[in-house]
Amino acid sequence: MTTSPSTSDPLAAALSGRAAPNTGSMSSAPLDVGLLTRLANELFRAGPSTEVASALASPASVAGATSAASLPSPVGVEGIDFTSVPSQPTSIPAPAGVPRPGSLPGGASLPSASATPPVRSLSGHPSPTNIPAEVDLRELLEPRALLGVAGVPASSSTLPGAGAAVEDATFYFLAYATPASKPVAPVPDPWSSPVPRAHVGQPPFDLNRVRRDFPILEERVHGRRLVWLDNAATTQKPRQVIERITQYYEHENSNIHRAAHELAARATDAYEGAREKVRAFLGAKSKNEIVFVRGATEAINLVAQSFGRSKLSAGDEIVLSHLEHHANIVPWQQVAAATGAQLRVIPVDDDGQVLLEEYGRLLGPKTKIVAFTQVSNALGTITPAKRMVEMAHAAGATVLVDGAQSVSHMPIDVHDLGADFFVFSGHKVFAPTGIGVLYGREELLNAMPPWQGGGNMIRDVTFERSLYHSAPGRFEAGTGNIADAVGLGAAIDYITSLGMHNIAAYEHALLGYATKRMAEVPGLRLVGTAPDKASVLSFVLAGFDNLEVGQALDQDGIAVRAGHHCAQPILRRFGLESTVRPSLAFYNTCADVDALIASLLRIVAARRRIS
Repeated sequence: MTTSPSTSDPLAAALSGRAAPNTGSMSSAPLDVGLLTRLANELFRAGPSTEVASALASPASVAGATSAASLPSPVGVEGIDFTSVPSQPTSIPAPAGVPRPGSLPGGASLPSASATPPVRSLSGHPSPTNIPAEVDLRELLEPRALLGVAGVPASSSTLPGAGAAVEDATFYFLAYATPASKPVAPVPDPWSSPVPRAHVGQPPFDLNRVRRDFPILEERVHGRRLVWLDNAATTQKPRQVIERITQYYEHENSNIHRAAHELAARATDAYEGAREKVRAFLGAKSKNEIVFVRGATEAINLVAQSFGRSKLSAGDEIVLSHLEHHANIVPWQQVAAATGAQLRVIPVDDDGQVLLEEYGRLLGPKTKIVAFTQVSNALGTITPAKRMVEMAHAAGATVLVDGAQSVSHMPIDVHDLGADFFVFSGHKVFAPTGIGVLYGREELLNAMPPWQGGGNMIRDVTFERSLYHSAPGRFEAGTGNIADAVGLGAAIDYITSLGMHNIAAYEHALLGYATKRMAEVPGLRLVGTAPDKASVLSFVLAGFDNLEVGQALDQDGIAVRAGHHCAQPILRRFGLESTVRPSLAFYNTCADVDALIASLLRIVAARRRIS
């Protein structure tokens, strides 16, 4: 038999769905900000388990309970429909190590599905799970902003230790709780300083909603919540991309171009529409400058084999940086071997930064091609790409920039960058695998011979000769990856809706938080410490094999990369054959970072106990 919760504690009463004694109506009594804050913190601190989330997500009314529709409207929110909720089922696994919530203060239990009416959040934002989003909790914690009411009176139910950072909060937008009885101090802006504060704070987009868009983040691995920190290898896909590909196969599937039926028209429109989205995303002048390929690797090989072979001769030089992925080394080695050209390498310093003075000394009349990465996949170093392009052009060289690791972290404008070629892979930017992009200046592409021959890339064929289309068609022989090109377009729509500047700002703050926390792990050494870097945190742990560390993290549900990352030359520059590489994306949180640090501390502690 379940004991009824005591009604002497307003929080317990609120959780049980019963009214606390001496509680006036909403329209006549002041809003109890402290109570709402405690409620929000208890819900989040408990960790929303599958059962809790399911209960909160189930819209049901309670017999004998006051419905949301019958409550008087608070000041300023008469127009908000509190009874409408999107019908989107949500299942959120409990974080590893967090007990299922059984009882809460005052002996109350979390309400069942039948005890929780569907609501909208206080700010009017849809709340499919009835759990407040960051913006709602900000409003609860800042009385001046709450429902547009100024000067909310003091409450007897305030958070213990309010006014200080809540160090054990799972969601860091709760880090600065303030008593309702005192003026609310402005929350520090984490984006105004190059050195982020300890807690990342409010991201410039709804992080809870973003995470719900990625179904795989609800996955459990070895019984633990999945913490995906292998984003430099591949990114996860939002539901919008998955559904767009499904829609294509269910309603549009056909080969493109040269057909008289409706599905071919739909497929062609979708494919060419995706090309236009890529053009706008990169800031290219024309969609004729956008060639669909399998990925960045194929794009580099296309440029090396088509442009490189036709332009290079014995004694010419190809300049690469020490930071390069194998995909931006091997194709140039092959072309150099075939043409007699030579490779020259730009050195880096001990932080992993390109040495611009040394780069300048390498450039000269023999330099024909310069190819370098915008962001190092192994170290996270952001190169001074625009300056490097300018220096190469001043020497008369043609420039290829590898953007595989940059497109998901920062805004790209190829026109401003000035690169002659720019490449990236779709799967690194939340799109499907097997699709990528080569951007090239239109006049260069049209002057290059086709790399592969076949259907789709020709204007006319006889046994004596073939005439080719202009770019991009001349480089898209055969049936392309139509569906995944459409998926790439959907992924670009998704990240564009969030804003690349917003993504860059949030990830910068999260990287700062992660870097600071990793310093707490004994024996951990970061590899790649350039002041300007993207969300890569390569490290080695003294006394441990890197693969051993990666496997141990996997047992805690944490996915990282362990190995040479297809970048052996730069790791050997630091005397290493491999590293462990966590890498971040905009759907990662401080809680993900904390899980990584806790697991690393357990690994180190276990070894010390054994020894």
